Order: sequence, then structure tokens, then C-alpha cells
Amino acid sequence: MSNLQLFAASVAIWGSTWFAITFQLGRVEPEASVTYRFLIASLLLFAYCAARRLPLRFPLRDHAWIALQGMTMFGASYVLVYYAEQHIVSGLVAVGFSASPLIGMFGQRLFFGTPITARIAVGSLLGIGGIGLVFAPELGNFRDGDRPALGAVLTMLSVLFSMLGTLVAHRNHDALIPMWQSTAWGMLYGALFAAIWTVAAGKMFAFEATPAYVLSLLYLVVFGSILAFSSYLTLLGRIGAARSGYVGVMVPIVALVLSAAFEGFQWRIVTVVGIAISLVGNVLVLRKP
Repeated sequence: MSNLQLFAASVAIWGSTWFAITFQLGRVEPEASVTYRFLIASLLLFAYCAARRLPLRFPLRDHAWIALQGMTMFGASYVLVYYAEQHIVSGLVAVGFSASPLIGMFGQRLFFGTPITARIAVGSLLGIGGIGLVFAPELGNFRDGDRPALGAVLTMLSVLFSMLGTLVAHRNHDALIPMWQSTAWGMLYGALFAAIWTVAAGKMFAFEATPAYVLSLLYLVVFGSILAFSSYLTLLGRIGAARSGYVGVMVPIVALVLSAAFEGFQWRIVTVVGIAISLVGNVLVLRKP
């Protein structure tokens, strides 16, 4: 596949996964759905690694870091995403996640000493300000009580856990821990974390054997958790982290289009302005000097 095809595949799949998650909401608890999703995805990745004879044994210290990555990136973050989508449309959750690279810059500064230039600072403020504009109409609509505000809070908490997982993944990459094997183990640890969360909360591992639930689960496992990730990793290796980061810039637009088509999300002038400002901020952060 060409770079353009890899880019389009990553954006189209990840942009649609936010809407696919809505079919997972209902009788099955969010923690249980996350457990099923990443348990199946990890088993498929383990099979892939075994087929390629990739080594799957790591020292205990490496397992600790991989587990931290899995619990934050695949466990806590996704459980909170599923909860957030119970309160706000999926497209808004995707918009909230466009703050990840912006917040991640400050995390890299805090933990790895990466310098923050004036351009990055301005871009981060623009990006977060634009996201705030997109959310503003929803937060001002209290016909459903405080549900929009709760959805926004859950989204931001999910973004913070995702950012922490990304920082741990950055550390694991620098420690030369192989990507595919660590992802397989990380998804397994994320699934175990979600399972423990389910039990600790006193909830049941129900399963909804309906076409909507099963097909959306398979889509999230195969496309959202494996194919999109492999496309993005391939693109990352070809063109670098900065340019491949534009995938995250385009994903929320696809998600909002789907929300408008299927969830009744209404585009407003402030929505367009907010997205434009956020895009400018992301571009300032991601572009090379």
C-alpha cells in the first residue's frame, strides 16, 4: 500500500470506531466489552507473533512497563471512552481525543525533558481552545441534566490515561522492547485490568448475542485494534512520527460526520470554527520547524 492509502485507511477506520462503540453500549457493561475486545485482539496478535516466530518472552521488569502501558492505554482509557459515549455523541469524544498530541507534548517535557518552543505552546493553546469551542454548545445544553458535562469530564480523563500510556510506550520504545510483542502483551494486560474492574465494581460479564453487538465487536477487534494499528505503524516507519501524527488531526472530522449522519449531531458555526482552530493548533504542534 502507498503512504496515501495507509493514511486513508488509518483515518477511515479510526474515524469510524467511535461510532462502532455505540453499538457496544446497552446490556453489556462497558468494562466487560473492553475486556472482550482486547482479549480477542491480544490472542490474534499472539497468533501473528507465533506465526512469524517473534520472541514473546521478556524480563519481569519489561513486563511491568508493558503492563502499565496496557492498563492505561487499552484498559482505563477505553473503559472511560465507553462510559463517555453513554452521555455525549461519539464524534465529540473523538474531538476530545484530538487533544492527545497537544497534552502529550507537555507530558514529554515533564518526563523526558523534550523542549517546548513558542510555536508548540501557541499551537497547544489553539488546539485546546478549538476543542473547547466544539464542546461549548453541548455543555450549554442541560435538557438532559448534567450528562454532557459528565461526558466531557470522562473524555478528558480518558485522554489523560491515553497520554500516560503513550508516554510509557515512548519509554518502552526507547528501551528497545519490540512493538508487536509488547502490543500483544499490552492488550492482554489491558483486558485483564478491565476484567478486574468489572469484578471489583460488582458487575456481570454479560454478552449480547445480537448482530449489532457481535459485528461491532469484531469490527473493533479486527479493524480498530489490529488493522488500523498496523497501517499506522507502517506509515510511522516510513514517514516518521511528526507527519504520521496528522492521522489524529483528521480522525475527529470523520467521527463528527458519522455522528451528524447517524446520531443527530448538529453542525453549528461554532463547531466549524472550533475544528478549524484545533486543526491549526495541531498542525503547529506536529509540523517540522
